[in-house]
Amino acid sequence: MKAIELEKAYNPKDFEERIYSEWETKGYFKPASDEKSPVHCHCAECSGTYTVVIPPPNVTGVLHMGHGLNNTLQDIVVRYHRMKGDNTLWVTGTDHAGIATQNVVERQLKKEGKSRNDLGREAFLERTWAVKEDHHNTIVKQQRKLGNSTDWERERFTMDEGLSKAVREVFVTLYERGLIYKGQYLVNWCPRCGTALADDEVDHTDTAGAMYHIWYEFADGPAPDGSTRIEIATTRPETLLGDTAVAVNPTDERYKDIVGKKLKLPLTDRIIPVIADSYVDKEFGTGMVKITPAHDPNDWQVGQRNNLEVINILNPDGTLNENCPEKYRGLTCPMARGLIIEDLKELGLFKEEEKITHSVGHCYRCNTVVEPYLSYQWFVKMKPLAEKALKAWKDGEIVFYPKKWENTYTHWMENIRDWCISRQLWWGHRIPVWYCKDCGEMIVAREDPEKCPKCGASAGKLEQDPDVLDTWFSSWLWPFSTLGWPEKTSDLQTFFPTSALVTAYDIIFFWVSRMIMASLEFTGKVPFRDIYIHGLVRDKQGRKMSKTLGNGMDPLEIIDMYGADALKFTLGFMCAQGQDILIDKESFKLGSRFCNKVWNASRYLLGNLDGRSLVPVTDSDLTELDKWIYGCLNRAVKTVRESLESYRYNDAASAIMEYFWNEFCDWYVEATKINFKNGDDAEKDRQASVLLSLLEENLRLLHPYLPFVTEEIYSKLPVSEIVENRKKAGKNKILSNSEYCGMLINAPFPEVSASREDCDVEKRFDVLKDLIGKVRALRTECGLDPASKINIAVLIEKGSAAEVCREKVDMIQLLAGVAQTEFVEAKPAAAIGTVGTGFEAFILVDETINRDQLLVRFQKALETEEGWVRRSESKLNGSFAQHAPAELVAEERAKMEESRRRIEKLRSYIESL
Repeated sequence: MKAIELEKAYNPKDFEERIYSEWETKGYFKPASDEKSPVHCHCAECSGTYTVVIPPPNVTGVLHMGHGLNNTLQDIVVRYHRMKGDNTLWVTGTDHAGIATQNVVERQLKKEGKSRNDLGREAFLERTWAVKEDHHNTIVKQQRKLGNSTDWERERFTMDEGLSKAVREVFVTLYERGLIYKGQYLVNWCPRCGTALADDEVDHTDTAGAMYHIWYEFADGPAPDGSTRIEIATTRPETLLGDTAVAVNPTDERYKDIVGKKLKLPLTDRIIPVIADSYVDKEFGTGMVKITPAHDPNDWQVGQRNNLEVINILNPDGTLNENCPEKYRGLTCPMARGLIIEDLKELGLFKEEEKITHSVGHCYRCNTVVEPYLSYQWFVKMKPLAEKALKAWKDGEIVFYPKKWENTYTHWMENIRDWCISRQLWWGHRIPVWYCKDCGEMIVAREDPEKCPKCGASAGKLEQDPDVLDTWFSSWLWPFSTLGWPEKTSDLQTFFPTSALVTAYDIIFFWVSRMIMASLEFTGKVPFRDIYIHGLVRDKQGRKMSKTLGNGMDPLEIIDMYGADALKFTLGFMCAQGQDILIDKESFKLGSRFCNKVWNASRYLLGNLDGRSLVPVTDSDLTELDKWIYGCLNRAVKTVRESLESYRYNDAASAIMEYFWNEFCDWYVEATKINFKNGDDAEKDRQASVLLSLLEENLRLLHPYLPFVTEEIYSKLPVSEIVENRKKAGKNKILSNSEYCGMLINAPFPEVSASREDCDVEKRFDVLKDLIGKVRALRTECGLDPASKINIAVLIEKGSAAEVCREKVDMIQLLAGVAQTEFVEAKPAAAIGTVGTGFEAFILVDETINRDQLLVRFQKALETEEGWVRRSESKLNGSFAQHAPAELVAEERAKMEESRRRIEKLRSYIESL
């Protein structure tokens, strides 16, 4: 046959886009059970089902490197399971991201000098849909560039018709079950976004602030101890305008005589009582707490228990309202705070200001300080849902990888609070509730009502609730709504429950927990079994990537520099369970180098087929070298399979690289050059056939991590001829029996075969590798030119596995750069030696080596090491050992011992010379 040409230089831009288009056009992203799928098996019953739903990215911008990691990890396991023969589906889609998307549009309008109210609701929504389409197209382009093998015909959006129907069904059903209610409660309020937020949408950050100490005077005469006022401390003086009591602990002996007394509320004409409530910690501060039920969650509870008046002092935009004295109305909280402090000082009611750092809640989307705010909102009762989700975990229905996230999950579930689901926005799922203008009836319905069921008023008299649902109210249904629920679709029947969820740890509360609750409530099943929680992508300094820091990375930029495979392999290789990934642009050279290695090794093998004939090879035709590499391949396959089954991505990537680069390329391929040099035509044909068969199987092993480059090389292989020769060779145990001739994306993943393991062969080749490696290291130590040929002597321990060295002299000489090998019974004179298992190897210092130069080199190295030992001894005998941290002292001691061992070795070299 003729040589098969690969381009000299690996250039992913030559083929990545073309290959992706071919995969998609031919239907390779479709599950095996789909009629349009070209997979090797269309029988879904003969294999398992593996389904993954993508965490839908928000249609607010472009994908960042965190998305790149998340998509890569999903693609790796999806490709692996597809090759395993599982009926595999990866569902993709995007999230409407209520607050975030509305903010994008409102910022655009602000630049034009407009607001959403200038446009009106319908026109604003039209514009938001246009922004959604633009961002969605960008996201899809990025996902295709990444190589996502998702079924694009099943793509979903959280506001498409089907998902909108699911949202209505869930809202109405929960309402009918008494799990959704509307009430006036204290919520987290973002003045910038003008909407309520759920507890887990508030980011708490340590912020510089102050504790302000204020005097409250008695209104009904001095206390029994003669005092005329009490001291209150607060971080927010402006909220005193909404105070309706001051509380003390009922067991606090200091204040038992003032419970029931009245206080003048500063800066107002109101009188408030002193009450007793166990909420107050008598050991903290003065043991007296001002109670503002409308603006503090704990105060709200105190107010409910003591029937206190609730006074809201804020407008929706965060300014003070008409319940405050006129001079403060319309001011923001920070502005009002400064003015109130000045007024308190003027009245002699301000004691002091104490600088502190305290935790302050901020909106997770716009970073505005969140205000506790009293309003009517819709809520979901979470406790009944959480109890089912906790039981599912305890029963082993869901498994976290790594397990440490189980603690986070259970803690949140056990301490869950009701979920505020209404948002004062225009972009999102409108709450399916209507109010009759004529009779006041509230209608909760799956379909838009045509008339009032109570008084018969027409649809024109029915006004829909203006609020929309929290973004997460649609995405908590994602694993089953994307498959057609509430309809009983074939996809839902085949692919639900899904198999795995791959997501970052920052949305365990927002999304993961809620999906489990919703799925159990509406389908009676968990939405997935495996929950793999990966870390975040950070810069080399460990900082989260952000626009503010300017340390973000665009996946497309990396792909443009190195190719998608380099990005995918690097991220997979660096993704250790439970750890964040610290990277910069240079990090992706790792994946790029590996891609180049795969390309160049394949190019070498294919380029040397000229004049060769591919022939059937049976197990009995295999050499010991062949059996050794098949054993190495088998171990790699076993490690990769076990690792990917348990989402240990870095372990699988390490096994792949170690096998292909080190064992296959650096040892096996190099060693086969002997057969091509010394063998006859029949041997050369046999060796070429084994190499091509191995390469074909290697590409199948590498594919999930390097899909593009492996597919491109695979397309050049004479796969049908390789498979035909396997058949002709008859039933064999060691050679792969793959009979697939389609595209690599759907070729069978290599199987683990016990017959490939040969402990005796492995032991023998471990000795050979050890000897060759030690001779190479000794050559480097002597500063000898790698290209120069040296002479060595080997002393073999009789009966040991090292006896193999006598049989493999050609291999030793080829791989160690040796001209002549002599087997001796004792150490030769003038030789530099090294010791291995069952052997001693010596470089002979003969006419091929300059003895004087070698002596000078060793003497200089000896002096250097002795100098290091003296310095270490001085440090360890001085104050360093007494005052330095224990780990630094241990490190210094270890360095000293290493230098002493090297000194001993160098002295033996000098003595030998």
